[in-house]
Amino acid sequence: MYLVAPETTSCPVLGCGCRGRTACYPSDITDSEWEVLGPEAEQLMAELRRGRGGRPMSHDPRAMLDAIGYVTKYAVEWRALPVDFPPWEAVYAFFQRWNARGLPDRLVVRLRGRLRVAMGRRELPTACSIDSQSVKAADTVGAASRGFDGGKKINGRKRHIAVDTLGLLLAVVVTAASVQDRDGACPLLAMLRERFSTIILVSQNEQSFTL
Repeated sequence: MYLVAPETTSCPVLGCGCRGRTACYPSDITDSEWEVLGPEAEQLMAELRRGRGGRPMSHDPRAMLDAIGYVTKYAVEWRALPVDFPPWEAVYAFFQRWNARGLPDRLVVRLRGRLRVAMGRRELPTACSIDSQSVKAADTVGAASRGFDGGKKINGRKRHIAVDTLGLLLAVVVTAASVQDRDGACPLLAMLRERFSTIILVSQNEQSFTL
């Protein structure tokens, strides 16, 4: 139970003090970050909700995102969320619903575009670089999704990534570490082709490829 007096919070959910919480964990969004992220997140949520009906969310969006960040950062169970966040059931439902609607990916796209424009670049990238990295997997990772990278001597998974010329992430594909770079690049290139109409890939050996 959230032991918060009704007169001390503006959250309409009885006993929840999310709209009056103070950021206190390293994983919490800072005020300066929220000045940029907040308007974009709320606008995008309104756009994705348009035509779907339903009532507006009762809990504070910033508290919701902070709660998700806490779970992601510290790898705890949803039920283990501290009581200064909204009830874990509400946070989990928020995560499931908005993740299914593509909110995280769309939000990253908007913020990346804003950052590129602020740095004097076009909103959409025209070139990128691809690379891969093998990472040791925990013992709990199943054998079906892991493999051995003979070159790096690593048993785990491999992430194939594409970044723009500013180093901002464009796409990522995760495979077993045993997958060759050229084989992992195929789905990565397909993802880039789907997301960007025209882009040039510059490999480490300075060769260029046009999608």
